[in-house]
Amino acid sequence: MIFLAPLFLLGLIAVALPIAIHLIRREKPPKVMFSTIRFLKKTSKKLVLFQHLQQILLLLLRSLVIVLLVIAFARPLIDQSVARLLDADPQSAVIMIDLSMSMQYGDTFERAKREAIDLISGMSAGDEVALIGFSEGAQLVREFNSDLDGVRSTVNELSGAGFGRTRYFPNLRLADQLLEESRFENRAVYLISDFQAEGIETVEKEWKLAPGIAFTGIDVGFEESTNLVITDVRSPEQLLENASEQQILARVRSTGSVYLEQGDVSLLVNGQLVDRKIVDLGDRSEEVITFSTTFESEGSYIGEVRVSGDTFEADNSYYFTVDVLPKISVLTVNGEASENWYDDEGHWFGLAVASAVQSPFELVDIAPRDLNEAILRQSDVLVLLNVGDLTDGQAGIIADYVTDGGALLVAPGDRVEPDSFNNQFGPIAPARLEAQDLPDGNDYLVIADYDSRHPILRPLESDWSARFQRHWKLTPADGSDVLMQFDNTEPALVEREVGNGSVIFFASAMDLEWNNLPLQGLFLPFIHETLRHLVQPESKQRAYSVGDSFSVHSDDRVANVSARDPSGDEILFTNNDFIIQASKPGFVTVDVGNAEQRFAVNILPEESNFARIPVENVLDSIINPDTNPIKSREVQNAQLAEELEKPQRLWWWILSLVMGLILAESVIANRTYR
Repeated sequence: MIFLAPLFLLGLIAVALPIAIHLIRREKPPKVMFSTIRFLKKTSKKLVLFQHLQQILLLLLRSLVIVLLVIAFARPLIDQSVARLLDADPQSAVIMIDLSMSMQYGDTFERAKREAIDLISGMSAGDEVALIGFSEGAQLVREFNSDLDGVRSTVNELSGAGFGRTRYFPNLRLADQLLEESRFENRAVYLISDFQAEGIETVEKEWKLAPGIAFTGIDVGFEESTNLVITDVRSPEQLLENASEQQILARVRSTGSVYLEQGDVSLLVNGQLVDRKIVDLGDRSEEVITFSTTFESEGSYIGEVRVSGDTFEADNSYYFTVDVLPKISVLTVNGEASENWYDDEGHWFGLAVASAVQSPFELVDIAPRDLNEAILRQSDVLVLLNVGDLTDGQAGIIADYVTDGGALLVAPGDRVEPDSFNNQFGPIAPARLEAQDLPDGNDYLVIADYDSRHPILRPLESDWSARFQRHWKLTPADGSDVLMQFDNTEPALVEREVGNGSVIFFASAMDLEWNNLPLQGLFLPFIHETLRHLVQPESKQRAYSVGDSFSVHSDDRVANVSARDPSGDEILFTNNDFIIQASKPGFVTVDVGNAEQRFAVNILPEESNFARIPVENVLDSIINPDTNPIKSREVQNAQLAEELEKPQRLWWWILSLVMGLILAESVIANRTYR
């Protein structure tokens, strides 16, 4: 038996009242001596025994009346599952449990599990239940099953909430689709969540839950919460060796319902504490903290900014990486060195490459005759500026250098003879030199089109105003990419991959005789980005958010790829795409061949916002007009209790019995005490 109002059972204490009265009445009466007591003595024993039995019977009746009244008010039922079977059709129910990061707050997730178990325990033996765990996406934890004990065990085995963000509507649609295939017409969805406001996103207005699906939202969140979160960290992704002191900016925000004014913020590099500061928010919701540190030696660094002082630790860290790169060694062969710096191509190129104190390049300038294999192999990139008198042996050395992974930038001028040049560099050249184009009078060309998605040109401004009075006509080779064009549609910049290396041809010289490009603001970044592109692979994204997918295999020729998640567990790849699904904050470690890389994964800041909304507001947009309207949990429980009582009405029979017992007690009491 179960009771719908079990608190009334405390009234059983009142049974002590008639017992106490009975014990008081059992006091031994005083002795009174009569002159003749012979006849009284003969009848006293029978009379006393009869009176004792009457008193015991009255005690039992009075106690029973109290017990039955208490039980009646407690609203007894036979077993709940039996009661439901008497007046209810079997049900197909989908229980949805929120697994987003906010469910890690306090014991929110344990509350959700208890609610789910209570729901399952209240179902009938003939019901079928499906279990869905959801955050941004949904996971069908258990398909429709009538084994309620098994479903209950599955709920108990749920390990905990993850780090994904809350999304209600897409996952409710999944529940809707599941119920389309359910066996019973009596269908219901139970959504157990903290009802985080951030989980409400735009929903298609025409979509509603299917008619007839009853919906119950069960809120297990906390009314009050305290939280500090690092929402963003700004740090350099790449630096040069011996770079100056760097600033790390961290944004701290209070996102709980209870405002926190202070917290501790720490900067760690490679696991070592670098600096620690106190953040004082005052009356502001967020504050930016500035750290200063130096990354001195070449290599990859992992960083973490950590905040403390709140009750929720899942979002207290923000991770980042910094790569310190060696300087790029640039070997320039100047084919037209001149005492007049105005006409010296090496002068303008040198200003762009090595004039700054923190230049990312180390520049060596030589004459064509000094070019040999030894000096070439010490360089990361070779630049030929109007070089037209190289020997075939030197050309062969350059070809081998490029094929083995070297980089070559060519800017031909008036000293270059096209036939000789094409013969020497044909196997590796991205284009053939046809002839010099010398516009008449004051005519000039400008850059009219370029590939803005290319790594060289993507960071540059779109205003190419340089004027080109002279240029070489180029015929691109097979497999080459034209990156820039003049306004007469002729190629201005052509690239080709050769073996393991790359070659780029610029169709004009780099002095003021042929164009005014060295005087343009774009000249320096153009040269820098070109050299970086030739030597360094494009910077791969190293920072992701929970829920992102990314590939870690950059070279198909490398077969040995392994990875570990932030917990140190091995990530298993299903194919050669080597795709990683970011599911936890921290660092994903990837080993490609003998090289190790770290990828930072951070939580989504919006999931740290504990602002909540009423259940009714969540469901207004999805409830079908033909669906039972949403009601509060208390109302639903009251209606369920009334529904369960209908086939039994035990309290009515109990009250009827009480009336009979009271009548009997009155009759016996009158005979006893008159």
